[in-house]
Amino acid sequence: MVSVTKKYQVTIPKNVREDLKIQSGDNVVFVKNKEGNWVLMTVAELTDRMIESSSDISKTQAESKKGFKQRVEDNLQLLGD
Repeated sequence: MVSVTKKYQVTIPKNVREDLKIQSGDNVVFVKNKEGNWVLMTVAELTDRMIESSSDISKTQAESKKGFKQRVEDNLQLLGD
C-alpha cells in the first residue's frame, strides 16, 4: 500500500518497480485496459505495444485485401460462366 501526498504523488514500491522494470528517470503512463482497469507502464512498453498492434492491423488489412480480391475474382468467374 502507498500513500498519496498532498501533491497527489506516490512512491512506487521497490517490488513493483522491479516487476515493471521501471528505472529512475523513466516516463510512465496510466492506461485503461479493456476491462476498465488502470495499468501502469513505461512509455517504452506502451510504444512497444502500439507497434505490435500496428503490425497486427497491417497483417489483418493485407489478409482482408487478399480475401476480397479473391472473392471478386471468383464472382467475376461465376459471371463469365
